[in-house]
Amino acid sequence: MRWIAPAEKDSTNGTLEKRLWDAADQLRANSGLKAQEYSGPILGLIFLRFAEARFAAQRARLEKAGTSSRRGSRVDEPAAYHAEGVLYLPAEARFDFLLNQPEAKNIGGMVNAAMREIEKHNAQLAGVLPKTYNLFTSTLLKELLKKISEIPATVDYDAFGRIYEYFLGEFARTEGQKGGEFYTPASIVRLLAEIIEPFHGRILDPACGSGGMFVQSARFVAEHKKNPAAELSICGIEKTDETGRLCRLNLAVHGLEGDVRHGGNVNSYYDDPHAAVGQFDFVLANPPFNVNAVDKDRLKDMVGPDRRFPFGLPKPDNANYLWIQLFHSALNAGGRAGFVMANSASDARASEQEIRQKLIEARAVDVMVAVGPNMFYTVVLPCTLWFLDRDKAKNPRADRILFVDARHIYRQIDRAHRDWTPEQIGFIANLVRLYRGEEIDLTLGGEQAGAKLKEVFGKKPAYADVLGLCKAASLKEIESQGWSLNPGCYVGVAPGEVVSDEDFKEQFGSLNDELETLNSQARDLEHAIAANVAGILEA
Repeated sequence: MRWIAPAEKDSTNGTLEKRLWDAADQLRANSGLKAQEYSGPILGLIFLRFAEARFAAQRARLEKAGTSSRRGSRVDEPAAYHAEGVLYLPAEARFDFLLNQPEAKNIGGMVNAAMREIEKHNAQLAGVLPKTYNLFTSTLLKELLKKISEIPATVDYDAFGRIYEYFLGEFARTEGQKGGEFYTPASIVRLLAEIIEPFHGRILDPACGSGGMFVQSARFVAEHKKNPAAELSICGIEKTDETGRLCRLNLAVHGLEGDVRHGGNVNSYYDDPHAAVGQFDFVLANPPFNVNAVDKDRLKDMVGPDRRFPFGLPKPDNANYLWIQLFHSALNAGGRAGFVMANSASDARASEQEIRQKLIEARAVDVMVAVGPNMFYTVVLPCTLWFLDRDKAKNPRADRILFVDARHIYRQIDRAHRDWTPEQIGFIANLVRLYRGEEIDLTLGGEQAGAKLKEVFGKKPAYADVLGLCKAASLKEIESQGWSLNPGCYVGVAPGEVVSDEDFKEQFGSLNDELETLNSQARDLEHAIAANVAGILEA
């Protein structure tokens, strides 16, 4: 099925985002700083602008309440702000105070001091905020403060979040692969959240990067009229200290808190700081693909039932099936996981196929979604979204897996990048709900998503296999395909559709990977035979 949404013109928020980004990029050019040097300070100031807007609103409420309270005013009590999930800002740490300082002052030093004061009064931000504003001249910093002040103080919570996420994405693009390691495009994450439906519970991301999975989960809860801070308990792990601080800052921007372990020697392969096995309702993640050089000797004691690697260790020097097992083992008996994975993992052979077979036979794999190329900022390759459900074994779909081919559903943002519109995300998520026998939820996607569901699945939508879009395959069918989890093996091509160059490249790449595996096995066998022959001749 093809559904290519038209590119949208800049909205008011889009224009504001671009204007702010152009200012930030101009500052980078004039200061000579690298992206990783100026991204943190700029995000810190956007955070401060957002924090002050929320602080000012709560202060106004407290002033109003103080006039009728016997206790008197609580406007200067940090606890009165913390109780409402709002950061307390001392007078000298407020955005407007810094904005109104004369250029002759040492503004960099004053912003650094402001960040230290904020951390002092808000324990969850200890050691998180940037304090390198001395890298900017006072002239440049003053100009940046002026530009960021253009974000209206009355702009809503979600708009601030979008601006912040926009900057994360733009920094990811300018920083190249380094940026791509900690940023997953919002539309991908949004579909993950829509399908696992994290209404309430404990949520884990053991490769949490800048925290986008947590933010989108919170947005899902908020859109369903609940308070994310009250409904979700957030836990994360991030190997890089700088990115872990960025995650905690991103949570704070969105009024969230979480237990995020980062930096030092924390490594998700070897460490389990949250004692995760069987403890989480939801897992969301975009782990680094095809990591090698993991020390498997350190993992041997974590293998077996009710441990971190219940299905064994893969023999190839590739961590994909370590990550997949970490996500699976962290779930409780009713838990769901949604994560991004390299396409190669869906068809990997030998020991990885054995692990995949065990995972399938455990009735844990629920849905597989094929994603087309150019959805990520830093890589053009397609990927696959995996969805696990530990409760699936107890329901009628236990012996089936839903495969969805979404490679031809997208919006072309520019020549090199694509995303999904809210309507497209709502359509795909509701396709899954139809398969699961759940009620349609058009909170995301609205009437357009509903109309597309009726077009594809009938006036009273009910799940059915659709050639070129979706197929609910039985375990027998999956076994006949060598336990492949590649949607392309099951969904087929709709009448009138042709195999594109991109599809051909993907299929050719998959076949080439299989050939390389077979060649490697043949070489190993050749060496073993040669060694045996040599041993016989020497005897």
